[in-house]
Amino acid sequence: MLLLKCGSLRRWSCARRVTAVGQDAILRAVVNRAFAPIGNRRQVINLPHTGYHRSTGMLIRKSPDLRYSQVTPRTTYLNRRRFLAAGSAAIGAMALPAATTGPKLSASKSPLSTSEPPTPLDAITHYNNFYEFGTDKEDPSKNAYKLRTSPWSVKVEGAVSKPTVLDLDAIFKIAPLEERIYRHRCVERWSMVIPWIGLPLNALLKQVEPTSKAKFVAFESVYDSKTMLSSRFAGIEFPYIEGLRMDEAMHPLTLLAVGLYGEALPNQDGAPFRLVVPWKYGYKSIKSIVKIKLVEKEPPTTWNLSASNEYGFYSNVNPERDHPRWSQAKERRIGEFRMRDTAKFNGYGDQVANLYTGMDLIHKYY
Repeated sequence: MLLLKCGSLRRWSCARRVTAVGQDAILRAVVNRAFAPIGNRRQVINLPHTGYHRSTGMLIRKSPDLRYSQVTPRTTYLNRRRFLAAGSAAIGAMALPAATTGPKLSASKSPLSTSEPPTPLDAITHYNNFYEFGTDKEDPSKNAYKLRTSPWSVKVEGAVSKPTVLDLDAIFKIAPLEERIYRHRCVERWSMVIPWIGLPLNALLKQVEPTSKAKFVAFESVYDSKTMLSSRFAGIEFPYIEGLRMDEAMHPLTLLAVGLYGEALPNQDGAPFRLVVPWKYGYKSIKSIVKIKLVEKEPPTTWNLSASNEYGFYSNVNPERDHPRWSQAKERRIGEFRMRDTAKFNGYGDQVANLYTGMDLIHKYY
């Protein structure tokens, strides 16, 4: 049985006064719960925050058991409206905004690509984690227009013989661009298939000539307090920082992406220049990079600093190691109805498993 907790307003008519954002949140919560396996027990839905004012008499609490890992993606639940015909009629029709297009990029096809069909561009550009521009999935597509991507420069320093500062023109000349269709697995249990355009990170690193002290590579994102959320409101420290072990950074699969779907990266997807490490959880693929530093010791990383028991430095996709608050055995591919099994190393084990021989990836090097 499903009950909608709307305080003193107990009918769907209460939804008529909720804002467009609130409508979206209500329908998402109801549809996701309606399809959730709840057996014979009674299920009460505490709707997520909708912006509806407390003074109206409608008290909405954020449910402690409803996480983004369980939220049905927009591209999926929009196709389920028939199931909630009455409810969706009361709430109103909702549509995805058109995907932003950028300059066209020419790239060769890579043999490293998966043969799986790519996720639609609208989903890739409207279902994002980019906390600098908001903590809801749709926030980055609404707010990332504030990101100024030109001019742009990346400082490469640390344990290298040839430190340098590169603008985008210089980056594009490092190596020919390739289209690589990679699986992308978020730690929140959703996944996509994305046709990235970029160049191998190792091509850039070879140019600066790492010294023998270079054991790790640290990355830093852009941060502008005037146009981005504060750390207080986002819940994580800025600027966003990430890191890789040197052999991970030099691996042929590790990509510096400058585009997707044949065009320059949209701002919300990490423009103009981001990392893509397909065998790791998505938060390792840092966006909008402004600094790369080769270092001797393991660098700090944002999510590890935030919750070290939940987000380790390595963060390889691993169905055998659950997140402390949910299982990682399965994932929901954006646009699909059923959950699917998660593959170790996101299906790239044949190429990368040898990097972790003899390491305890469940209890120590997670």
